[in-house]
Amino acid sequence: MYRILLVDDDAEVLDVNRRFFEKNNFQVEICTDSTSAMLSVRRFKPECILLDVMMPKLNGYQLCRQMRKVTDVPILFLSGKISEEDKIRGFQCGADDYIEKPYSLKEVYFRIVANIRRHQQLLRKKDENIIEVFPLSIHLENHKVFYLQEEIPLTNREYDLLLCLAKCPDKPLTFREIGIYTWGSYREEDKKTVMVNVSRLRKKIVDYTGRKDLIETVWSKGYRINRK
Repeated sequence: MYRILLVDDDAEVLDVNRRFFEKNNFQVEICTDSTSAMLSVRRFKPECILLDVMMPKLNGYQLCRQMRKVTDVPILFLSGKISEEDKIRGFQCGADDYIEKPYSLKEVYFRIVANIRRHQQLLRKKDENIIEVFPLSIHLENHKVFYLQEEIPLTNREYDLLLCLAKCPDKPLTFREIGIYTWGSYREEDKKTVMVNVSRLRKKIVDYTGRKDLIETVWSKGYRINRK
């Protein structure tokens, strides 16, 4: 069952649409103004939003921009404003689809499902390319590390070192295991190199996050990532 939010100042249209989608196993919430719609986005957490353009207070375009600040779910316009400029404006403010009134509710149903499925596939792909080690996120595709929305500038060696530990959270890794993963080989004299690079990595993490215990020393053995 998908959760959808319908936003329109026409109560009769909302009622007709709500009953149709509920019959088709959607969980539906309706709003007639921008204020209640924004509250619903945060509370109800819809998986898809259907917007009218002509709305009181904020119009649909303005409301769409506000919604894009708090959610990335599909937003579809259902509107009688059907000029090319209207449609372009809708997409520019963050919409994923623009459907002209009058419309077929059956078609709208399939457009909603298609957009939600596409969004879910993107989320799954994103999850596969990101390793979360609170409070850090490691982006595998572009080899970057973020604290909240701020990138932590790491050298390639520091990035590889963090990734090595993050792939085995809470598991102690030996100096040898870390050295082989990070540099491709290991000799006993490389232990100091590992220790120096861990020290530099720790300092950067502490400087950005304040968390001193993210990388723990395992006495006489190596290091591990502490997720707690």
